[in-house]
Amino acid sequence: MDDCLFCRIVAGDLPASIVHRTESGVAFADRSPQAPTHVLVVPVTHCSGFQDMPPEVAAGLVTTVQETARLLGVDHAYRLVANQGAGAGQSVFHLHFHLMAGRPLQWPPG
Repeated sequence: MDDCLFCRIVAGDLPASIVHRTESGVAFADRSPQAPTHVLVVPVTHCSGFQDMPPEVAAGLVTTVQETARLLGVDHAYRLVANQGAGAGQSVFHLHFHLMAGRPLQWPPG
């Protein structure tokens, strides 16, 4: 999608600090990190949110998350967050996971 910020990052049309790229997903540094490690993991295929994600996209994206956590050395402890819809805080309508680690994360969040 031409007007989607994350589609443009995936395509390489906008700069981002890419951490990991697979056939299914791209992980890049969050521009407003909330933890010492904070990356966004997005599917290569555009899905507006979690509810729109086809099962075949889900499997590849989970693998991308797992590999990214391992590459960053945080696979022992991290939080994975996906906001579905504006009411839950989603501001970019391309499915994305926030992978956060590197400090004690409070519960409940938000």
